[in-house]
Amino acid sequence: MKKITRQVKYEDDLELGFGAEISEKLGCENLDRCIQCGTCSGVCPMSVYMDLTPRRMINMTRAGLKDDLLDSYSIWLCSSCYACTVQCPREIKITDIIYALKQKAIQEGRHPKRFPIPVLATEFHRMVRNHGRINEGLLAAKMFAKTDPRKLISNAKLGLALMKRGRFVLGHENIKGREELRKILDAVDGEQEATR
Repeated sequence: MKKITRQVKYEDDLELGFGAEISEKLGCENLDRCIQCGTCSGVCPMSVYMDLTPRRMINMTRAGLKDDLLDSYSIWLCSSCYACTVQCPREIKITDIIYALKQKAIQEGRHPKRFPIPVLATEFHRMVRNHGRINEGLLAAKMFAKTDPRKLISNAKLGLALMKRGRFVLGHENIKGREELRKILDAVDGEQEATR
């Protein structure tokens, strides 16, 4: 039997102030300027795969439908092509707003389980923080191990072939000045923390 869920939202379902919180983030200042024209959704190459279109995400952010937004797949499907931002007649940086939603979802551990994009983003950030650069092979291995270990095994042959050709190596390469990089990242993270 199909599970029936309530679709109508009530004021208790809203997190009032969520839109204001997002609009305080860098690049998200013009959130309230949206006129719901739908240009962003029309030009988005990924909107056909999204459960919530960019126009709808903007409206739901302003309304405070935080749970529905952070639990959706749509924020993870944004390809960061910036077509929505370029075409927006109100100069709203929609991609930046979607990035702010992604950061919020990662901070709250609200991303879909075993979905590769948030795992990839988290591991990417961790590698850059620790080593100053990423190792693509290790990054892919960690993503597969945490999302679908079967893909790690099925891609092992490809990985070995790439290693033989010198396309990637095991182990991390570190940059000089990692401590300075950490200070910069700490300052950015502190700045983001201050705006929450």
